[in-house]
Amino acid sequence: MDVLRAIARPMMASMFIYGGLDSVRTPAKKAPSAAPVVEPLVESLDLPGDVATWVRINGAVQIAAGTALALGKVPRIAALVLAGSLVPTTIAGHRFWEENDPTKRAGQTIHFLKNVSMLGGLLLAADDTGGRPSIPWRIQQAADHALERVPALHAD
Repeated sequence: MDVLRAIARPMMASMFIYGGLDSVRTPAKKAPSAAPVVEPLVESLDLPGDVATWVRINGAVQIAAGTALALGKVPRIAALVLAGSLVPTTIAGHRFWEENDPTKRAGQTIHFLKNVSMLGGLLLAADDTGGRPSIPWRIQQAADHALERVPALHAD
């Protein structure tokens, strides 16, 4: 792992680990803002548990995936998991479109856009192969090599 990745991954993960710990420890604090997103999902998918339980689960996922990203363990998967958890977190926690107070709306807009920026960084991290060829590239190369070795399939 190069120096940039060794520094950037823990920096990106820090917010998720911190926020995840807060969600696990005090889910009731976030449950009211999470309810508009969680309750329809729980009902439509017939999932067990209340909003606070799902806030806690999301927090645990963020701790685990954030730690994996920070340590460089399965970083691409960890980044995708964090990206997946960030979308409902952002929609639930930063509903700027519902704020009537201009100051609160501005604050929520900034937090919403910060999370959108973090989502972009996570998507880049999920795509980062660390300089190694990606799996789709490897598959394409193997298929091309196999076709070169079979003359009957290679004929036009």
